[in-house]
Amino acid sequence: MTNDSLKIPKVKRQVNLWVHPEGQVIGSLFLREQSVNHAGMEEPIEVLNKDKAFIVIDREDKGQVCFYNRNAIIRLEYEHTPTTTEAELKIIPCQLTMMDGALIDGEIRETLAPDHSRLFDYLNHERARFIKMYIDNKQVCLVNKSYIIKVTTETSESN
Repeated sequence: MTNDSLKIPKVKRQVNLWVHPEGQVIGSLFLREQSVNHAGMEEPIEVLNKDKAFIVIDREDKGQVCFYNRNAIIRLEYEHTPTTTEAELKIIPCQLTMMDGALIDGEIRETLAPDHSRLFDYLNHERARFIKMYIDNKQVCLVNKSYIIKVTTETSESN
């Protein structure tokens, strides 16, 4: 006997993950229809920054659900639809140098307290294991801070 009233409604969001040592994984992340932190649907960054050790990914290529250790996830990318409230966010262009040699150019777009609005403050936020970078207006990359070697405020476009 199942009781659907006890299930938490979730929606699948297609993502590309880079997992150590497996490489690129294409699948879907399960997001709550209503976030516990704000109005609207749960964001992928909320799922990745939870305290639990594993996340659930529906592997489309293998037709199976897998549990991935968050510590092994290097980065996760997904398509993003800009909202009008993003105009109010602080924008910090930067480049990440990753342990695998990848360079990721993008922008941090966050609401930051005036006394903690530096890139350094954002990177050192203690509770967040992953940071959110906007690669362009339609692509977001969530990066595991453990795999970042260095961050600079220079990007390939500014060179």
